[in-house]
Amino acid sequence: MIGVILAAGMGTRLMPLTKEIPKALLEINGMTLLERMIRNCINAGISEFIVIVGYNKDKVIELCPKLAERYDVEIMALENEDYDVTNTSVSTYIASKLIENNPEDFILVNGDNVVDPEIISRIAGCPHTGMIIDNYKKLNEESFKLIIDDEVFNEDKSISNGTINSIGKGLDIASSSGEFIGVSKLIAEDIPQFNRILSELIDDDPQNYYDFAYEDLSKLNTIDFVLTNGLKWTEIDDHNDWENAQKLVDELENKNGEE
Repeated sequence: MIGVILAAGMGTRLMPLTKEIPKALLEINGMTLLERMIRNCINAGISEFIVIVGYNKDKVIELCPKLAERYDVEIMALENEDYDVTNTSVSTYIASKLIENNPEDFILVNGDNVVDPEIISRIAGCPHTGMIIDNYKKLNEESFKLIIDDEVFNEDKSISNGTINSIGKGLDIASSSGEFIGVSKLIAEDIPQFNRILSELIDDDPQNYYDFAYEDLSKLNTIDFVLTNGLKWTEIDDHNDWENAQKLVDELENKNGEE
């Protein structure tokens, strides 16, 4: 299994913190967000990584071999040359198209996320293509919500299946099933269809998010909706998120007994 980490964005809402570095290289307690996510993936059994770079790419490219040596893993940096005029659909397609040549399951994560490590372990262990859905957090206008039709839960209500009716920020909060947190998994046999859908999204608008590809894919193949059930996470889009991320890292390190 491969870990794909999207780290190409500019992080304009975090200026001046991101004036010289991308969000993925911001440090909390002496560790970059990128290294923290790689460690989470290693703990879930992943030893091969693709990092998509763009904004201030050289600093990420310089760090990757150091992290590869430190953790005895493989890390490849791939560039989204058009990072400033595209979005995550393009960055994802760069990685997923390469993987399609030698198909292998891969986990896809946003490089600006801080998550409970158990979240990565759960998505790694799901048998189908899957998405981590927060079913606890109070939704708001900025939440990347989804509405799932014909949802069926497993016995312990940790995973459900169904068809994505719609996905995006503009959905009605009361009708939404939860929030997609930017952590997902593609199994090898679903990658060609996923890439076809991604390509159509990019042709329609290169500023599209890859998240929308899961809506069409769910109508073709089984997707596991893996629930957080209270496990904590945060994305880092602005300074308020940055403060929350620092508090969450402290909480997670205390929980896991890290120094």
